[in-house]
Amino acid sequence: MFFLTKIALSFSLAALLGKRSFYNGFGGYMNTYIPKKADLQRRWYVVDAEDVVLGRLATHVANLLSGKGKPVWTPFLDHGDHVIVINAKKIKLTGRKWEQKVYYRHSGYPGGIKVVKVEDYRANRSDRIVEYAVQGMLPKNRLGRSMAKKMKVYQGGAHPHESQKPESSQVLL
Repeated sequence: MFFLTKIALSFSLAALLGKRSFYNGFGGYMNTYIPKKADLQRRWYVVDAEDVVLGRLATHVANLLSGKGKPVWTPFLDHGDHVIVINAKKIKLTGRKWEQKVYYRHSGYPGGIKVVKVEDYRANRSDRIVEYAVQGMLPKNRLGRSMAKKMKVYQGGAHPHESQKPESSQVLL
């Protein structure tokens, strides 16, 4: 009984003091480390999409954007890095997806559904194929939208971000 009241007191004290600490039951208090924005070090990565399957590329880029490989990763904070994807025009899709895969949009009006085949995006806007795949693997909220803003996708092999000194990142095949 004494043990439970001590834990309850520790939670109420932590709430009063505004701290994220609690009694661990072994005579001490535990603190959860939450990194501040000033502590974050965002890096820049270049990912070459040439001859890489779309799903594997999107998974790799989503992990870099969310910062899941970092030891201070927290699910409710944006710890991710900036990612530049080049050669988006040369991605691979498996099976018959070039002929069968479609993207749907709706205008909000009755009968306002729009269907675009992936072949059409490949001809004109191949960067959108990669953007849609990565955004589908990020959280569907403000956090996911802020992560997606740190991704730049280019159809060719050149990009205007040389001044950020990006590092190369390889997609595991």
